Amino acid sequence: MAHGLAAELEIDSAMTLNQVGVGCDVRIRVLSGPGCDRLRDLGFCEQLQVRKLSGGRNLICSVCGTRMAISRELAEQVLVEVA
Repeated sequence: MAHGLAAELEIDSAMTLNQVGVGCDVRIRVLSGPGCDRLRDLGFCEQLQVRKLSGGRNLICSVCGTRMAISRELAEQVLVEVA
């Protein structure tokens, strides 16, 4: 039971990629939602470090040295923690 509570606290303390400030380095904690398969196809996966480069209609992120743009809807499905 303690392990389940710890997992819930970790997910509760995570924020979405939309909520992160521009220039922040974060680590993907959980991909959650209907677009998860699409995100994984793009290279987003758990434990991957990401830097948010800009926000707006689409978010631009640096992933493994590559700049990628994803929609705000997809970014809402990416739960992250500070790296």
